[in-house]
Amino acid sequence: MMHEDHGAVGPGAVRHGDAVRPVRIGFLLLDNFTLIAHSSAIEPLRMANQLSGEERYQWFTLSETGGPVRASDGQRILPDAPMGDAQALDVVIVCGGVAQQQAIRASHLSFLQAQARRGCIIGGVCTGTWALAQAGLLDGFRASIHWECISGLQEAFPKVLVTNRLFTMDGKRLTASGGTAPLDMMLNLIGRQYGRELVAAISEMFMCERVRSEQEHQRIPLRHVLGTSQPKLLEIVALMEANIEEPLELEDLASIAGISRRQLERLFLKHLNCSPSRYYLTIRINRARQLLRQTSMMIIEVATACGFVSTPHFSKCYRGFFGVPPSSERTCEPAQRAARGRREVFVADDAAARQEAPLPASTAELALMAARGEATYGSVSRASAAI
Repeated sequence: MMHEDHGAVGPGAVRHGDAVRPVRIGFLLLDNFTLIAHSSAIEPLRMANQLSGEERYQWFTLSETGGPVRASDGQRILPDAPMGDAQALDVVIVCGGVAQQQAIRASHLSFLQAQARRGCIIGGVCTGTWALAQAGLLDGFRASIHWECISGLQEAFPKVLVTNRLFTMDGKRLTASGGTAPLDMMLNLIGRQYGRELVAAISEMFMCERVRSEQEHQRIPLRHVLGTSQPKLLEIVALMEANIEEPLELEDLASIAGISRRQLERLFLKHLNCSPSRYYLTIRINRARQLLRQTSMMIIEVATACGFVSTPHFSKCYRGFFGVPPSSERTCEPAQRAARGRREVFVADDAAARQEAPLPASTAELALMAARGEATYGSVSRASAAI
């Protein structure tokens, strides 16, 4: 599909006659948003003002009602205002995180659509991109989202041109994959508006050695993931990841790599401690888990998309990996599980009460419960994580 060029991104300095006012940016916080992506987007703006010695940017945090929003690490953040009170914004950026589908409300979508009609630049960081897609604001646009959600977004919103880039700036749409990628996106935006000298100074303040470009991809190179630089193994694993819906036969993989079937088996046993068929199945099962948790696709559709010839075979393999059938992924939403585990934070008025009072619920505990619905939950074995 040909991509329409939507023009350059960025409001630049907003002028009223000879006067210049700051660019106004609203950050819409969804439940379980990630603080690292949120902070990575705001801090460059703060430093741009500091180093410029003038207010070039203003930013406001927003929520659906103006009430506190719980971040993915369990902290409660009090926004500046309800989204309905947001006036005269130039940019609106949705901050997402864990369990994005449960966090998005119809009111969020209406707000974003209204801001887009006003001519606002609309953006999303981490899984905030999902809200833009659900609002129909990314149809025909290139967009970035955290790699964990790429396949789910592609399946759910086929009109969105999903990329594997760290961030994407396409017309009046800004999307970043999450983590520290929003830092690079905002530095690129600041550079377009105020030049490279300011960006270099901000980077120096943040001890950021290099500003990554829009063309860079977000996944860690396979050699780091696998812990080996063996070229044949890297080539074969890349082929596996690129052929999930129609899996290649092991003989075909070996032939493409220019080795024998026996050499293929030895490579996987030596470097990954498993057979190539087992590793290939693991890739497909993990993709299935992502689709089950991030889309409304029927189980038979998920099975087909991940290369399984029948639903019973898929269910058997899935249960073998995760100990539960595929249908169980849809019976209890992660946000509901987390809510059932929440306890009120105890506040004591005197020292004696503090000594006798039980500890409040740990925010780490709440964050872990909220993350149980994520496709990567528990994906690193205890043995490999042991120190």
